[in-house]
Amino acid sequence: MKITKFSHACVRLERDGRVLVIDPGNFSERAAVDGADAVIITHSHADHLEPATIIGAYAANRDLQVLAPTDALEELVELGGAVTAVAPGERHDVAGFSVATYGGEHATIVEGFPVPQNVGYLVDDALYYPGDSFVVPDAEVDTLLVPASAPWMKIAEAVAFVRAVRPQRVHPTHDALLSDVGRASVDAWFERAGQAPFSRLPIGSAVEL
Repeated sequence: MKITKFSHACVRLERDGRVLVIDPGNFSERAAVDGADAVIITHSHADHLEPATIIGAYAANRDLQVLAPTDALEELVELGGAVTAVAPGERHDVAGFSVATYGGEHATIVEGFPVPQNVGYLVDDALYYPGDSFVVPDAEVDTLLVPASAPWMKIAEAVAFVRAVRPQRVHPTHDALLSDVGRASVDAWFERAGQAPFSRLPIGSAVEL
């Protein structure tokens, strides 16, 4: 499987000529969905779901498949039957990728304020993308994409999440709020305390997993 990291929370997976894109949001490049066969959405926040980007991908490929939590569907009504609602505890075959779902709810941002549904995805029983939560899957994980910065988290929670998942390798995501200094500091904590091999994926460069 080949992975390409785009800005903030978006990644593109390619295998056997098929393309699966996770969370193309408004901080990410629209080129992430070029040639996409499927798009999966963890939750409805704009930094993970930019409707215009997905609608554009659907216009280019009417066979596009989209997975999203129920409360995100209203953002994608123009796609009609191309969208499948998902919840935790399911398994879907989407564009030739096997996708298992975990989680259920976005992490608390500020007490007393509502949060959306959030679904984490384990792709091909190998790569886990949790969205905006630290739900640990009941499965072995080869590659973990860990949130690196957000209003809802602190680095100690992210490191504890990595330790609990025990992946073979870790790459950061959800990092648009970090300066260069902040990225270096956060990366150092993952490298020092995460207990798993850690590296930052260059934006726009494809890496074989």
